[in-house]
Amino acid sequence: MHHHAYLWTGPKARFDQEALRRPPHPEPPPPGSRPELIQRYREVAAEFPVSDLPPLETAYWLIKPRELVRGTWPTPAAAAAWLSEQLAAHQARFASDAHRDAGHLDALVRSAAERLTSGVDSSYGFYLERPAYLSLALVTCAPNRARPNLPCPLDG
Repeated sequence: MHHHAYLWTGPKARFDQEALRRPPHPEPPPPGSRPELIQRYREVAAEFPVSDLPPLETAYWLIKPRELVRGTWPTPAAAAAWLSEQLAAHQARFASDAHRDAGHLDALVRSAAERLTSGVDSSYGFYLERPAYLSLALVTCAPNRARPNLPCPLDG
């Protein structure tokens, strides 16, 4: 098992485009469906796997383009160290004073390391100034506990 890191930051309005953050339904709309429903399904089916937007379910980062992987580590501690670095790098921009608290951030890093040790993904989100949003995720791979059928982005 290893762990991949993902980071996304951008306008909160773009982050709120939830339809592009959900995988398409496994079955397309049935024949005879409204044309706008068919078109929307096609858009989501084409856009979801290539979009850099964070998926609503953390494991689905694994089907995103491999260029979005910010790092890969064999141990939970190493992956959590990356998370700690990212939190420190963005800490001054957090919109909430509570999120800037070093003790709070240390607790998040410890929690992430514990979850990764159990094979569970970790995902965090923070409002930044402007309004912008920061999404950080650590995803277990080979296999992923929540979605064992998803391939490793570094294979193939």
